[in-house]
Amino acid sequence: MAVKAINANDLHEKIEQGVVILDVRNPDDYQEWKIEGKNLTSINIPYFDFLDDNEETFAQLPKNEEIVVICAKGGSAQMVAEILDEKGYRVSYLEEGMHEWSQFYHPVTVAAEEEFTLIQVNRLAKGCLSYMVISQGQALVVDPNRHIDEYLQLAKKEKATITHIIDTHLHADHITGGHELAKKTGAAYYISSSEMQGSSRPFEPLENHPKLQFGAVEVQVITVPTPGHTPGSVSILINDKYLLSGDTIFVGGLGRPDLGGKAREWAQYLYDTVFKAIAALSDDVLVLPAHYADIKEINEGGFVGARLGDIRQNNEIMRTEDREQFTEIVAGTAGATPPNYEEIVKINRGTVKVSAEKATELEIGPNRCAIHHS
Repeated sequence: MAVKAINANDLHEKIEQGVVILDVRNPDDYQEWKIEGKNLTSINIPYFDFLDDNEETFAQLPKNEEIVVICAKGGSAQMVAEILDEKGYRVSYLEEGMHEWSQFYHPVTVAAEEEFTLIQVNRLAKGCLSYMVISQGQALVVDPNRHIDEYLQLAKKEKATITHIIDTHLHADHITGGHELAKKTGAAYYISSSEMQGSSRPFEPLENHPKLQFGAVEVQVITVPTPGHTPGSVSILINDKYLLSGDTIFVGGLGRPDLGGKAREWAQYLYDTVFKAIAALSDDVLVLPAHYADIKEINEGGFVGARLGDIRQNNEIMRTEDREQFTEIVAGTAGATPPNYEEIVKINRGTVKVSAEKATELEIGPNRCAIHHS
């Protein structure tokens, strides 16, 4: 009997309930980037170890729980799954491996208010978050990733037409879907013009649209300039209650200011953002970022977000009012730069074109847009 192949959606459902994942990639690849979840047990035993038929290898695996085998693209996982199946383990494998997982999106409704619905779309493998706000048959998409069918299908399901698309900044760790989605739907694509210098792509400069309204009800979309991660970063405030904060404020930290090679200068912008631009916002505002760094940031509601008051309280850097000290901390804590970020920035600006295969290759791996200072 053939071993069962599952897809990313099946795997996500299993992760929600609790599952054992056996990752058969080499340890370096596994350490760099693996599937995470609150209820899963992850075991890394390289593929070659199973070829020796050594009992010690198999002894590490539970006999009575379901095991999902994972590799880069599915082939090795299938072979290991067949070996385990023969030995009586309950086993399945992820058909296209991490390649497929990197392209899986999971939508969660954050708010269903009378005048609008706000949905967070979580691309789990990347820790990338995008948003759809729907009001009376119209939809605004914020920070879409490049697999635009995800948004087209979601809009269809919600019986809405995508009319507005915003990128909060020029992304460095993933390829935006904003431009393609705008072309496909005829929606306007908004981004700060300072992010698009040298680009020939059509866009609406966000600074010319301090307020956007759509739907029959007035949904106020106020763009709050929140530079720091990039000079043209903005956050989107919806009805004074929800702050789609891009890469500026995270549940567990702030956006890193060093990707432009001007860490200290951009840290100054970030300081002004924290202590001036958003200082007036109420503690009750729900912050919904464009990324998260740790699976623990997914809350009981199934989405990544936190009240601004809690973030202010839990985040030492948000309380460091001394400008010099703030700059030191921020400029000094940024970690490894995202791989390929210079190339991704060029693609997002529209100055370089790549194939879908190349795009997938460039995006493989976790995101690194936050600085964490605990």
